[in-house]
Amino acid sequence: MNEIKAVLFDYGMVLSGPPLASAWEKMKTINGVDEDRFRPAYWAHRHAYDRGTYTGEQYWEKVAADAGVTVDHTQVAALIDADNDLWTDLNPPMVEWAHQLQRAGIRTGILSNLGDHMMHGLLAKFPWIANFYHRTWSHLLKIAKPELEIYRHAAEGLETPPANILFIDDREENIAAAIESGMQAIRYTDHPTFEREMVERGFGNLLHLPAA
Repeated sequence: MNEIKAVLFDYGMVLSGPPLASAWEKMKTINGVDEDRFRPAYWAHRHAYDRGTYTGEQYWEKVAADAGVTVDHTQVAALIDADNDLWTDLNPPMVEWAHQLQRAGIRTGILSNLGDHMMHGLLAKFPWIANFYHRTWSHLLKIAKPELEIYRHAAEGLETPPANILFIDDREENIAAAIESGMQAIRYTDHPTFEREMVERGFGNLLHLPAA
């Protein structure tokens, strides 16, 4: 087993918790549509938004069209703000562990499929994100997980060989791609399960590190 010299985090459902229900309801209210119309419209073009194919404005125009409504510039701005809030309920044990790794001198990175406005919203709300050694945002590269190229980019940014990187993500296809790229990887479902797997995989020493 290769030594872990850097830990690479997904953002959504790893550093963050589940989406905020209040933000989801706010977006439906702004659009004026029910759950059955909004949910498929929201997700239909999401990967393209995260990949940088669409700007936030273009994405929300497509969501509205799929839901059978029209939105003006003021509504689009409100939708972008509510969408930014959707993923701002943090996962405290993982955020604290990332800080602990940083204090111990372990390189940390973020690899996230994220659209333009959401990236700016998170950076404005959470200044601690700047403490990660490298941050890979999909829309800036026009590639997204699980495309292998984005993992190579993240490894280069961390200046660490893939074999020495531990990647953590909540989606199985992203974990599989990370392993294919040469990284070690753990799928995150909940924190007790994550810590148990860390110990079973021989990474338990990383869970409680003294400051450098």
